[in-house]
Amino acid sequence: MLPFIRDDLNPFQAYTPHPGGDSGSPVCSEIIIDRLDTNECPYDLPEELKQKLAWTYQQEIETNRYPDGSHAPLKRAIADYVNSALSDTTTPFTADSVSVGNGSDELIRSLLIATCLNGGGSILVAEPTFSMYAILARTLGIPVAAVNRSEANFEIDLAAAQTAISQTQNPPVRVVFVVHPNSPTANALTDAELDWLRSLPDDILVVIDEAYFEFSQTTVAGELQRHPNWVILRTFSKAFRLASLRVGYAIASPELTAILEKVRLPYNLPSFTQAAALMALTHREELQNVIPEILAERDRLLADLSDHPRLKVWPSDANFIHARLKSDNSDAALNEIVKQLKSQGTLIRHTGGGLRITVGTPEENQRTRDRLLSV
Repeated sequence: MLPFIRDDLNPFQAYTPHPGGDSGSPVCSEIIIDRLDTNECPYDLPEELKQKLAWTYQQEIETNRYPDGSHAPLKRAIADYVNSALSDTTTPFTADSVSVGNGSDELIRSLLIATCLNGGGSILVAEPTFSMYAILARTLGIPVAAVNRSEANFEIDLAAAQTAISQTQNPPVRVVFVVHPNSPTANALTDAELDWLRSLPDDILVVIDEAYFEFSQTTVAGELQRHPNWVILRTFSKAFRLASLRVGYAIASPELTAILEKVRLPYNLPSFTQAAALMALTHREELQNVIPEILAERDRLLADLSDHPRLKVWPSDANFIHARLKSDNSDAALNEIVKQLKSQGTLIRHTGGGLRITVGTPEENQRTRDRLLSV
């Protein structure tokens, strides 16, 4: 151990994505690999858009110059996109309500730095949920309070959450993280959960992660101006097909986004990434025209697995489904299914006490059905 490193970091392991889980033998190179373990869109950018980006890189981006550190054109485009889904009675957002990050992870980290460092607070999560909230908090030495969810519909145990806020002191809860819809369980926030979030005092920051908004078409953006302690996170990694380029954004009051601008790293978003995000927004109708197919495939997959002798599946508001074993839902049993599917070429994720299966192309989904029905 290095004597100058914080003691609480020594037990940590670096976050390393493991395609298809940690177990299982390598997949034969001759097998088609269906990567259904990271909730990406199964379709790459269209070739003509890649060519446009290549032209932009060649003709407009000077690699010897720093990127635009203000992100001003991208922020304006994001604000217009967010406004396009709001009602006519909602005051439109402007660029000063948007902050852009190197993936949503950077924004999560910036929010934690701005609220909880130096003993300023702890965070509350409802498990299972997106693991990076707790991971990033703990790497910063920030305590994490966790409550459970109902196994019937994965709704947060609101009584336990309220108790955790009341009883967690030194430091108190300063941030509540929720996902809408949740990962890995794919359920949108219920009316009761939303009412509880609305009831939280202004000295608690409410982070509502809408990474899967384009699939759920459910957002609370219209309520932000009534709740200055709320912030919405979204990403270009899913429906916009830019997972490799790492673009996330936050929508909040200008006062809060100004704080995020203070704590983020300068030049955090490369020029090429900014160009790709702007292009994706310009061509969003073309990029998102596969969403109806993905949702129809999701519903077909759910229907086909609903009578599975070993698996139980839950409704989904996202581009993935959550499944558990009806009996012996142990880590060993779940890992064995992951291993079996991996050996056949289908990569899924064992997480959150179950299996998370991304909806892929029709061909990928057919192979998933066939392989899951045989386990």
